[in-house]
Amino acid sequence: MPGRDPPITDDLAGLYVEHSTWLQGWLRRRVGDTFAAADLAQDTFLSLLDRKTSAVEIREPRPFLATVARRLLAHRHRRQLLETTYLEALALLPEEVAPSPEAQLMAVESLQQIDRVLDGLPPKVREAFLLAHLIELSYAEIAERLGTSTSSVKQYLTRANRECMFALAV
Repeated sequence: MPGRDPPITDDLAGLYVEHSTWLQGWLRRRVGDTFAAADLAQDTFLSLLDRKTSAVEIREPRPFLATVARRLLAHRHRRQLLETTYLEALALLPEEVAPSPEAQLMAVESLQQIDRVLDGLPPKVREAFLLAHLIELSYAEIAERLGTSTSSVKQYLTRANRECMFALAV
């Protein structure tokens, strides 16, 4: 039947062999870059290894892979936006106070690590962190926005700050 995915093999290697070319083409049409598409396709399969997802459990491989790849595309876009925003802010600084290229690179890498950590946190924890650190809201203001108590906000921030500090220390 045309349009149906080929049957899935019972291992990730088989999944890769059967669908990597298709996924790279799918990604290439979205990003317009063969090398970026290949990297994203590889990252898609690597994320399956990280999740310990069994290929046998995936009933419809192509929609599943497209969903994982779409999320990676969104993360990539967010990281690029974060980096661009940081570099634009640096460009506004007078040259004598601007950080060195090495310091800029370290800051961008730290921001990317924090972004990855935040992405793995529950939505309210992530939101509390962003409201506290980017908008500088008080616990009470954050609690009101999130519809929760100030003690919950304190717990959220403790968790998010601890996770971020751990990621930056490693």
